[in-house]
Order: sequence, then C-alpha cells, then structure tokens
Amino acid sequence: MEFNELKETFVQKVMNELFIHGTISQPRQKSNDLKRVRLKKIALQNELYIQFEYQYERIMKHENILLKDIGHVLDPLLEEFRQVHAQFETEQIHIQISKKFKVMWKTTKEVVKKAATLEHNRKKNYLLDENTVHPFLVRLGVQTETGQIKKAHYDKFRQINRFIEYIDDAIEYLPKNRTVRILDFGSGKSYLTFALYHYLHVVKGYDIQVTGLDLKKEVIEHCQQIANDLQYEHLQFLVGDINDFNEETSVDMVVTLHACDVATDMALARAVRWGANVILSVPFCQHELFSQMDAPALDVLLQHGLMKERFAALATDAIRAEILSLVGYETQLLEFIDMEHTPKNILIRAYYTGKESTKAAMKKYESFRDLLTAKPFLEKELHEHLYVKK
Repeated sequence: MEFNELKETFVQKVMNELFIHGTISQPRQKSNDLKRVRLKKIALQNELYIQFEYQYERIMKHENILLKDIGHVLDPLLEEFRQVHAQFETEQIHIQISKKFKVMWKTTKEVVKKAATLEHNRKKNYLLDENTVHPFLVRLGVQTETGQIKKAHYDKFRQINRFIEYIDDAIEYLPKNRTVRILDFGSGKSYLTFALYHYLHVVKGYDIQVTGLDLKKEVIEHCQQIANDLQYEHLQFLVGDINDFNEETSVDMVVTLHACDVATDMALARAVRWGANVILSVPFCQHELFSQMDAPALDVLLQHGLMKERFAALATDAIRAEILSLVGYETQLLEFIDMEHTPKNILIRAYYTGKESTKAAMKKYESFRDLLTAKPFLEKELHEHLYVKK
C-alpha cells in the first residue's frame, strides 16, 4: 500500500461508525515534543466527534473534531508518526510506516460489543468492565458477588479504572523478557495495588512481582490475607517504611500514593536510584516549600495564607517534575480522581527515557528554585544525578 493510499483509506475507516479508539505513536523526529496522540469516538449533543488527546512531554491537550472533518487533522499526524493502532467493532488494525514511508498494514479480526463504542456523555467504557465479576473488587467491597458496583463505592470504582488507564499507558515502558518488579510505597488499603496486579498479571499476562509497603500492621495483614485467598502468588504486603526498605537493587515501577510531605521525595529519589522505568506518584500534605518561600515579587499572591498554601503545593510538584525531567524522565503532571482526601489531585507520571538535560533546562529550573528561595529535599537526594554526573 502506498502512503497516500494509506492516508485516504485510514481516514475513511475512522469516519466509519465502526471505529472505537486508536493511538498514533513513535514520532519520526526525536526532537518532537508531541509523543503520542490518542483518538476516541464520542458523541456530543447528538453529533459524532473524534476526541484527539495530544500527549506532549509535559502536558496533555484535548481537541474534539467533528467526524466528517477529521481528515485535515489525521493527515499531518500520519506524516509525523510511524505507528498506528486502531480498534474497530470487528477488527484491530496495526500500521507501521518506515523511514521511507513504506506501509505495513496488519488486520486482526476481533469482535467488540457495539455498546462499548458509546459515548462521551453516556456510560463510560472502563478497562474494568462494570458488568463483569472481578474477585478482587468483591473482596474489597466495591462490587457485589453478582457483579454490581455498589452505589456507595462507584467513585472508588472510577478511581480504580482511572489508575488502570495510567498503568495501561505505561506498559510500553516495562520490560517484556523478564519478571517486572513493582513496589507500592504507602499502599494502605491497597485498592490500587490489587487493581495493578489484576490488570498486569491476570488480564495482560505479565510476569510480575508486586510488593505493597505500609506502616499499619493490621492493614498489611488484612491485604496479605486477601492476596492469599485470591491466589495472587506474586503479590506480597510488608510492614515497613520507605527509608528502611533496602531489599531491592533494581525496580521497574514505583507507585507512591499519599506519601506525606518529603516522604514523596524519598520515594521518588529511591525510584531514580533503582533505575525505575515508570514512576506514578500522588503526593499529599506538602509543607516543605511553604516555610521556605521568600519571594517579594510574589507578595501579592503569597500574602494570603490560603493562596500561599495552594501555590506551595503546586510549585512543589512542578519542582519534582522538573527534577525528574533533568535526570532523564519524560514527566507529566496529570489530574487524578482521588477519593481519599480531595475530589481531585495531581499525579506525577514519569517514564525513563535517558534523555540528557541541557544547560538551558538546568538554568530554567535553578531560576525558578532561586526565585522561591527553595531548598528542595529531592534535589539534595539526587544531587549526584543532577550535578556530579554532568
């Protein structure tokens, strides 16, 4: 198939009502800040659209394009990227485009229920089907034994699915030829730990070893009993602190949810030293920067205690993201559904790429840090990665 024929054929297939969702990835230019684009068919006010989710190195943007008008958006994207994966109701299509624009088109027959294709403002198509019995959700009290999501726990079900979406996005960064080592610091009641294990091992078939770590002995014992009952042989729960956990020399994924203040930084630093390919972190109760900030240029903002507290939290996560970027990670700050503490929270998602930082990037970070008179704990922990190895 010629490249121009590919563009015309693929655009027409996406415009067909059988299209569900797809991903365009592998940019031709390494310098391209746009890393991948996700496509999803949605319905808004009785009109069909394709929602384009643009995933840049640091941010995500969304654009809804009428189905009939998608050609002018898809054509340039197909020229900029080398790989396309698309799910239709009756088949999957995988497209690989070579450096010289030679096309490899592979089709796999796979029937998907039409109900799963609907709609942005209707029932959501979750990775964990809410009409299927998931034993771990039953044991955790989210789902009944007959498969219904309990009304009081539907928000938790949404949170679990959102988290699994992040896990699904991270799969391409995990090793394929050996056991994947995963640590969850501060696992608590472990809804998300069980979800991670279920999705990667039970659904996707990955060879994984997962450890949940928490200080509460009773909670850990309860979670371990559930893991035993479910025969989750490669999931263990241990009582312990982030600082005291020294049983690993290399880890592939580190998850840390609600680690308070600099405990988040400890976990991030440990993840970097282990060479983790994937980091997922939702910080909580951030106080370090609040007491350090002394920036007269920002007094209009910082003179108000409430605003200073919120700004300090946002600036703290921005600093964390920038430091991770400087030591070789592709980092994004994303909105996360968080039922534990606040309606919405920030999730730090970082994938290791090994990309070296530039002097300009380091200067930009240092200028922001110095403006706030900040002394970030994470910078101290990773000083040798930031400076000594340069």
